[in-house]
Amino acid sequence: MTTVTFDSLNPATGQVVGSHAKQDAQAVREAVTLAEEAARWWDELGAAERRRRLLDYKAVITGQLRPLAELVHQETGKPVDDAVLEIVLTITHLDWAARNAGKVLGRRRVATGLVGLNLQATLEYLPLGVVGVIGPWNYPVFTPMGSISYALAAGNAVVFKPSELTPGVGVRLAELFREAVPERPVFQTVTGLGETGAALAGDPRVKKIAFTGSTATAKRVMAACAENLTPIVAECGGKDAFIVDADADVPAAADACLWGALSNAGQTCVGVERVYVVDQVYEPFMRELKARAEQVRAGEHYGPITMPAQLDVIRRHIDEAVTSGKAVTGGPESVRAPYVDPVIVEDVPEDSAAVREETFGPTITVRRTRDAHEALELANASAYGLGGTVFSRDTRRAARLARLMRSGATAVNSVISFAGVPSLPFGGVGDSGFGRIHGADGLREFTRPKAVARQRFAMPGMNLTSFSRGADDLERLIRMVTILHGRRKR
Repeated sequence: MTTVTFDSLNPATGQVVGSHAKQDAQAVREAVTLAEEAARWWDELGAAERRRRLLDYKAVITGQLRPLAELVHQETGKPVDDAVLEIVLTITHLDWAARNAGKVLGRRRVATGLVGLNLQATLEYLPLGVVGVIGPWNYPVFTPMGSISYALAAGNAVVFKPSELTPGVGVRLAELFREAVPERPVFQTVTGLGETGAALAGDPRVKKIAFTGSTATAKRVMAACAENLTPIVAECGGKDAFIVDADADVPAAADACLWGALSNAGQTCVGVERVYVVDQVYEPFMRELKARAEQVRAGEHYGPITMPAQLDVIRRHIDEAVTSGKAVTGGPESVRAPYVDPVIVEDVPEDSAAVREETFGPTITVRRTRDAHEALELANASAYGLGGTVFSRDTRRAARLARLMRSGATAVNSVISFAGVPSLPFGGVGDSGFGRIHGADGLREFTRPKAVARQRFAMPGMNLTSFSRGADDLERLIRMVTILHGRRKR
């Protein structure tokens, strides 16, 4: 039987990086069958043994950091240095998940309260079994491994479907895992197009799907999962806001804003796309931002647009923005496929597509605001809510603004810094998705809580869970509850 294949291409050159199988529904079913058996073995190993093996996996990835970064560079076009940074962050998250899973998920006693005085209660978090991960192309190591690492550490087997733009990276991640864990196929990669991902999401034996991608695609994946009531954690798009308060360090804010917007050619879910600057510092901020942007060059400081179809979205947003606003840097001529030069536009109406829709390119819209309160209102007036940034020297004020920003995470006087902290959960609200990866929440995301209550002794004079219960039993209960809970707090 002839295997149908597809090519992954270098988006900067168009050259073929590799050819991979278009695995059909039957191939996905076979992978899930193997994963079911592997999951039982992986669970039975116990937390300590899984920890050791995952730390071995971490060492294998570290030893292959340079060639893996080169492969990421070839399939995405991003600079090798950026690929190295992505993999280093992946290594730190894998290390945290491996070392903390036992403590976060292990069985522990919980308080029962006076009514349950005769009980002993325990809580633990058990693995789900097989977890399906559908990954993106923009960060083909860091983003899917944010689910894969935590799912594995929680005791699950994983079947990973990488983006059709970066299949080679996905295949390599599973190959490296087999060097650390050769006994069973605990982590497998299946390659293909949308049909392959649909087959994975639609398999009833997959107990959870972790998806990263556009909001529109997330809805289709959710529909497939709904057929079997398969839960899903979805990390979707963003339209992240950057607030510059009146007392901000202007050069530092401009530097962080530019990197947050242009790094990876703006192809970052938590990248900066909307900037709100308080009036007092607007002019100096814009001078600083423009001067810095003029030193950044596409093809040198960041790579090409990896997905060719995204160029149409970027072009449309730029055209609309410069028509309704004022171009500060760049314009329609900045789109020179496969690259897009930096584009900064100010005074763009808030109801324009360039402000409302995710652009996923190296573009920024900037707006002057009366104060930080107005900036926060505008920042929160979005269907998305993934990340965000606040720059202010007043730490209390910055913390308050960060807390009130409608996003899953907010960076203060830095940009995207939360993604590099393994103990912090990552995820969004609204059209940016739901559920969390990373941190303790990310470990629990791939488990089911198991509660056990054991009676240590019979409660004298109060047999409440029996048909032999008497009126005196109920009266004693009422008196106890009244003593404990009947006094109103003033």
